[in-house]
Amino acid sequence: MKILVTGGLGFIGSHTVVELQNEGFEVVIIDDCSNSSEKVLDGITSITGKKPWFEKIDLKEKQKVEDFFKRHEDIKGVIHFAASKAVGESVEKPLLYYENNIGTLVYLLKELSKKAKSSFIFSSSCTVYGQADKMPITEDAPVKEAESPYGNTKQMGEEIIRDTCKVTPSLNAIALRYFNPMGAHPTVQIGELPIGVPQNLVPFITQTGAGIRKELSVFGDDYPTSDGTCVRDYIYVVDLAKAHVVALQRLLAGNNRTNYEVFNVGTGKGSTVLEVIQSFERMSGKKLNYKIVDRRPGDITTAYADTTQANNELGWKSRYTLDEAMKSAWEWEQKIRN
Repeated sequence: MKILVTGGLGFIGSHTVVELQNEGFEVVIIDDCSNSSEKVLDGITSITGKKPWFEKIDLKEKQKVEDFFKRHEDIKGVIHFAASKAVGESVEKPLLYYENNIGTLVYLLKELSKKAKSSFIFSSSCTVYGQADKMPITEDAPVKEAESPYGNTKQMGEEIIRDTCKVTPSLNAIALRYFNPMGAHPTVQIGELPIGVPQNLVPFITQTGAGIRKELSVFGDDYPTSDGTCVRDYIYVVDLAKAHVVALQRLLAGNNRTNYEVFNVGTGKGSTVLEVIQSFERMSGKKLNYKIVDRRPGDITTAYADTTQANNELGWKSRYTLDEAMKSAWEWEQKIRN
């Protein structure tokens, strides 16, 4: 069964390709390599023993998207990761984000709507909740006004998919709202490859530990949390990848309750920034150079998932601890620096 993974050379995408191939799916990757590398194909092939089909396509080019689907009429499902994802950059370049994250989604859905039956998994985010009123966050929590154009593209993306599903019974879709992915594959063949200054906490920690960054800034220690630093739900990337596979299998088997569903994907446990730093220090045996600085505008205090629906409906549950995920992240950092 042939599955398209857009952005399949990226961090989460590449790990999902591995899990799909391990389950026997034939995978086709589309990636424009604007924030990834074709070398990731070697890592995927090394882990699975099979090289996925790859086409370098910019999904903003509508005609190329149409041509792709004409050449691959036997695609049964799409897992859509391809998107720009830096919050700060989205504030500076909103039109780039709306074109890249919304326009490309529309082109994909147009092609899938032509099929007799299709399955679509959307890479959404817990950013749609903003600062939720209650913890843990359930799928029923209200979607708050977005803090950034990036967050807005995730909200709009979900709305576009939901509206399309209403008028396209042949299309079945699941939006996975995930929390904070981290780590690397246990083989250390693939992992997170941030270009430039990392946007996420964990690669900034590991780069600081490796001496690439002078020090880590911790934004605020006066939040109403156990140690004054922000709380997030950090999920191991392999656990997250497996969630995409079981969500896809749910749609392909026709086990979905409606043709548009939403699931949180996290661990259900929140960790403060200082707890994440302490995890790194335990797993690496190194003291991390960090300093407390002023709060960062737009940061919410606390976000962690209620994963009951994913556990019960998808039969999926996160397996790995923060320390295990951190160990893999540090091993990956050491490998790419060597």
